[in-house]
Parts: sequence; C-alpha cells; structure tokens
Amino acid sequence: MNLEDKLASLLGGQGWIGAADSAAWHRDWLNKFGELPLGVARPMSIAEVSEVLKLCAAVEVPVVPQGGNTSLAGAAVVGSKGGVILSLSRMDKIGEVDKAGGTITVGAGAVLANLHEQLDGSGFMFPLHIGAEGSAQIGGLIGTNAGGSHAFRHGMMQDLVLGLEVVLPDGTVWEGMRRVQKDNAGYQLRKLFCGAEGTLGVVTRAVLKLVPTPIAETTCLLAVRDMAAAIEVAAQCRAKAGEFLSALEFFSDVGLDMALINIPDLSFPLQQRSPFYILVEAGAGSPQVPIEAIFSEILEYCFSIGLVVDGAIAMSKAQRNAFWRIREEQPEGQRREGAQLKHDLSVPPQLLADFLERASSECQTILDGVRINPFGHLGDGNVHYNLSPPLGEKGFFGLEETFALRLGWLATEMGGSFAAEHGLGRAKVALADQLRDPLERALMARLKSAFDEKGNFNPGVIVATPSRRVHK
Repeated sequence: MNLEDKLASLLGGQGWIGAADSAAWHRDWLNKFGELPLGVARPMSIAEVSEVLKLCAAVEVPVVPQGGNTSLAGAAVVGSKGGVILSLSRMDKIGEVDKAGGTITVGAGAVLANLHEQLDGSGFMFPLHIGAEGSAQIGGLIGTNAGGSHAFRHGMMQDLVLGLEVVLPDGTVWEGMRRVQKDNAGYQLRKLFCGAEGTLGVVTRAVLKLVPTPIAETTCLLAVRDMAAAIEVAAQCRAKAGEFLSALEFFSDVGLDMALINIPDLSFPLQQRSPFYILVEAGAGSPQVPIEAIFSEILEYCFSIGLVVDGAIAMSKAQRNAFWRIREEQPEGQRREGAQLKHDLSVPPQLLADFLERASSECQTILDGVRINPFGHLGDGNVHYNLSPPLGEKGFFGLEETFALRLGWLATEMGGSFAAEHGLGRAKVALADQLRDPLERALMARLKSAFDEKGNFNPGVIVATPSRRVHK
C-alpha cells in the first residue's frame, strides 16, 4: 500500500484530499508560492496527526503544516511538487473560559474571529486583532508569532501562549499544556514554536492568555501635521494614558486615497486632510476611569501646539468600527490598484519619521514615480511599506529584489527588522542570509536540525533546508 492509500485509509474521505482536488490549499495568499502537493491531510485528533507524521517520516515525504493559509511569506504551502499539506482546520474546538486564571484552551484549527465571538459576553477577550482574523487560525498565528494592532500593549502571540501541545516531525507528542505564566523549568520550549512557521513541529492545541474586556473605551481618529507630529502625539498619549492605551495605528493620505477610491461605502469623517493620520484606542476595566476626559485633555493640548489639525472621538460602536475600517482597508484599497510590493519592516518608534523620509528617497532613486503607501503600528514601530508602480505602469521592471534589499538594509541599519511580523516563510530566506549575522543564521539551522534531523518538515522555510527526498 502506497502512502496515499495509507493516508486515505487512516483519515477517511473527508480527511484525505488528493492532489487533483487540492486547489483550495496548494497556493499561498498572494498566489506567489505553492507547488502541487501529493495531497492534503485533514486530521481530527492528535492521534491522527501523530500517525500522519509517522507515515510521512517513514518514506521521507515533506510535510507542511497549514492553518488558514493567510501567510504573506509563503510558509504554509509546499515548495516542491509532492509534499503533504497538513491542514488543522478540523481541529477547531474552543474550550470554556477559566475565569480564575484568565485562560482558554483552543484547538489549532480554531479561527480567530470565532474565538472573539465565543468570548463575547464572557467578561474576557483575546487581545490579538489582525486584518485576516476571519480566516486566520490559532495554530498559524502561533507559527507566525502574529502581532497585529494591539501588540504594543499585550505583546506578540508568544506573550499570549501559556501552554502548547505539539506533534514533532517523527510523530512523537510534546505535552506542554500548562496553565501557568511562571514556569522556569529549563528552556522555554513553548516559545520556540512561536514564530517557527511550522518548521519544528505541529501545534495542535494551545492554552491562551485572556485579558478583561474593557468597560470604558474610547477611539480617536486624528489628522496630524506630519509623521514627526504623529510620533509626538503618540508620546503624549503614552505619558498621560499609558496603562490604558491598547492601539496606536497610523496610515498616510496616499493610502487613504487608494481606499476611498477603491472600497465601496467607505467614508472619511474628518473635515481636513493631512499627510498622515493616527488611530488611538484606549480602554479600562472600570467605568470609574475617566478615559474620555483623559483624551480630551491630550487632544486639546495637541491641537493647541499644532500637532493635530483635525480629529474626532467615536461616539458609538458603529463609529468606532467605521474608524477602524478606514485603517483596515488600507491593504485592500491598494490591492485593487493593481500590482504591488509588500514590505513588513520595523524600526524603533521614535525613528519612524526619519525612516519614512530616507525610505522614500531610496525608493524614488530605484524607480522614479513609485507610489508609496506606508501604514501600520505606530506603537511598536512596525510599518507595512507597500509600493505601487508609477501611474500608467503595470509593474516594477524586475526591481522587486532591489526594493526588498535596500529597504531591508535601511531598517536593519536603523536598529529594526526587515521581517517585523509576517515572518520569513519562503519569501525572505535569502534576504535573511544577507541581512542577519551568519552566526544567527547558523544557530537557527542547528536548531532546525535538532528537531527535524532529516529536514523533511516544511523544508525551505526560515532556513534553506532542502528535503532529502521528494515523493513521486
């Protein structure tokens, strides 16, 4: 019996999808990566995951774990024809809230939006928010160490994971489902799998840390004089409302135009336009905290010294959602413009204005007239630096790698990262080899080998580890 027959027998008709029917799984979100797999395994239990990995390991067939397949770096699809995609979508159980400990146990296939919905009304929330939360799954969010709009207050995914259940490449199971924050019994194994992008093992369940749902909350949309002003407004917010801040986002007038032109029913609530806008959100667990008064004072000061030229405070949940929609539609507005290059960069927040100025100069030197749409997370210095071709052009004339390298070098030189929150995947392995210390890259390769001796687990992701054998 060949591998396909064994997997079909193990998983059943709904659990094994052959290559001919794998179209929904085999290409990445941006349609840049993904070869035809041998098939898609869709287990329903940890025992089935373990057996799938044992069967694949026995014949050295590459395995690629896949969550919602929303990766922007090509990490969740096979890199060469013939590997097995391991989809966790059927392992989506969401447990009950542990109110005493503020935790919840969740299956790797649970969709983030479904977790948010189930927590609604419980008094707790999971403080991770991303644009793709309607399809992104918990296992994939752990694998990519997702950040999102509230990371500067609550941390990245690794800060929200207390315990993990993981199946290793040989099919053995590590049971690390602990519900405690303090556990210093050696190396922090759970954190190794956060950001590993499915190269060290398959996360099947997780214990997640929750936070109380804010009772008092305010959201402000502000038009600021320039990026330097945005940084100063953010500093004022930190100084006067630091412990209550939950989000500090920014976008540009270029991105706003793209969104307003291309997204139906999107409206802009302010009277004045400006080069940059910031979205500020804060919340408290007690109605006794005067959040609105705190922000009224901050805004009054920022208006008085010319940092803010226009602004509005959301007066309802519908208004809050409308403010957030403007920020969240930035990527889609640009996508509808046509070809684009996405760069996920970070620098220390206080250097963002300098970075944007220098990056713009670099980009115009590479391609005169290129349209630049920077937006992202002002609170932690993460900027999604997305480019569109000059007006009238349909592409980038083969300059994609030049843009990536020059922008990556700039972010690195300024003490930041060329891969802020999207990971390396397949897309940035060569870039990492150029921009990071060779010792750092060698340590990652040694870590990979320690968990995956044969190199058959998501080969070619994070480090250039080719598979020993491709099933034909």
